[in-house]
Order: sequence, then C-alpha cells, then structure tokens
Amino acid sequence: MIDVAREAGVSAMTVSNVINGRTGVSAETRLRVLATIADLGYQVNHAARHLRAGRTGAVGLIVPDLDGPYYAQLATRLARDLHERGLHLVLEQTNASPERELEAISFGRLRMYDGLIMSLLRLDAADLDQVSFETPVVFIGERPVPPAFDHIMMDNVGGARLATRHLLKSGARRIAVIGGRHDDGTEDMPSLRTRGYRQAHAELGVEIDPRLVVEVESFTTPSGFRALTWLQESGVPFDAVFAFTDAAAMGVLRALADAGLQVPQDVQVMGFDNGTETEFLVPRLSSVEPGNGAMAERIVELLDRRMAAGGNGGAEVPPQVTTMVNARLVLRETTR
Repeated sequence: MIDVAREAGVSAMTVSNVINGRTGVSAETRLRVLATIADLGYQVNHAARHLRAGRTGAVGLIVPDLDGPYYAQLATRLARDLHERGLHLVLEQTNASPERELEAISFGRLRMYDGLIMSLLRLDAADLDQVSFETPVVFIGERPVPPAFDHIMMDNVGGARLATRHLLKSGARRIAVIGGRHDDGTEDMPSLRTRGYRQAHAELGVEIDPRLVVEVESFTTPSGFRALTWLQESGVPFDAVFAFTDAAAMGVLRALADAGLQVPQDVQVMGFDNGTETEFLVPRLSSVEPGNGAMAERIVELLDRRMAAGGNGGAEVPPQVTTMVNARLVLRETTR
C-alpha cells in the first residue's frame, strides 16, 4: 500500500479506503489509485488480512451429499446471503458417514472456519457432547442436538400432512408414499413425514394399506424410479404417489411414463422441497414448499449473532431452536 500511495501521490490511508470500498474519496482520486494498483500489479493478501483479524472469512456447510438438488440449492441461497456479509461458503460432503461427520467437526477442521452450518444424519446429541466447539455452529435437520446449540428444522410433519390431505381431498384413496417408514417413532426426516402422512389419513377417516409405505435406501431420482417400479410389479393398486423429495418424485414420473400411465389422470404425484427444477418438468411437479428462502435467511441470522458473540458460549446469546412452520403447497400439473 505504501508503494501504491507513493506512486499515486496520496496517503496510505487513502489507498486503504479505496481497497476497502469506503466513502470519502473523490472519483478522480479513486480512479488514480486503481490505475496505480493495476500498473504495479498490487494484490491484497487475503490470507494475511484474515490472519491479522483472527478470521478466515469462510463459513463451512457440511451436508450428507450433493447428488440431489436440495442441498445444492440450499448452498446457493446460503452463499448469496453470506456474500452480502463479506463471507464465502465452503462445502464439505460426509456421505452420511459417522466417521466423516466426526472428522468434519474435529478441532483442526473447525479452525478453518469462522462459522459452521451442519446437517447431521448419523451423530447424535451424546456424540456432540464429546466435541469442544469454539467455532460458532448452527445445526440443520431433524437429528437431536445438545441444548447449547442453535438448531433449525423444517416443518416435516405439517408439510407432509398438507400434501396428503390435498391428495385425499382430490379423490385419492390409495396413496403410495415413497421413502416412508413402517415405524415412524424416530425423529428423522422420513419418520416425521410419514407421521404427517398418517395424521392426514386419520383426520379424514381413510385407512392406510401398509403395503403402500415403500421404504428406500436413498431419496435420489434413481431410487424413486426403482421404488415405483417395484410397487407396480408387486401388483399393489395405487392412485396417487407422495414422494418425500422432489428428486425421488422425478424418478416416479419416469416410471409412470414408462408404464403408460398418465399424470394426474391415472395417478397423482406430489413431491417435497419445491426445488427450482419442479416447474420445468413435464408435467410440472406439485410439491411442498417448506420455506426454503426463509430457512436460509434464518440460518445465516443465527450464525451471524453467534459469530458476533465470539462463539457458542455466553449466556448473553441463548441458543435458538427454530422450526419453520410456513410450509405450503405449490400445486402444478401432477395433481388435481
């Protein structure tokens, strides 16, 4: 900066103001400083800047996978909101492995970030109690976490109940659920959405054929295709399908088309997540909108307040547990 200041005939503070986008510098002076920077090939050493400030400028997002659209689109929203705060997002994938999840929250890895956003699938509250978290962290998803942490969840039960009620009220009586659980007593995503599915049937007095609850090994498009193909080959009749992710619903639509069935005339289809691709499918997919944009904003708000407080400790910043309750249906061409 001193070299740039000398060459441009200004003070080092003026150069600093130009580099950091501060006001109070005339347009003429700003242009002269920028031209001098270009001539001299000066570059800001971001690593040194963050080291001096005690920050990395990075926020980690730890997710099970990036195969489906949900986490990729969540990452896009978070990256946008964090960029507005001068931070950039770093993605890590755990493949839903408990070892990889533990590795992601090891002390050395946590020091790489100013804050962490993590979706757990395998570790539980007892595992997290064994880890010392100095880095601010916000957990997302349904897995229980210790009460000392910020935690945000979507309204899985309410969203699934809305979807199932609509299908039942539009005339469906045999709704296949792709990704359901026969035992919905746990607090993970498929169990909670199965709970909402069962609640809607109970509220409207419609019995459930247990053969229509189809468990899957994942919630990807190929998995949805295989599940629906298996259901057809089993001979179990159905007049609607509620897939627990949009990605699985895409596979369902492909399987129905291969079988010569029309949607929604023969079979109605409902997804969950309302990803950006749903309105471009043929036919356009009806889906549960769980408040994606608001959820990303809330995650960043929680992380921001925790980072401002310097970490996870401190009674002045009590942990927040937030359940998004603004789930709504976005009805398109796959439902009546």
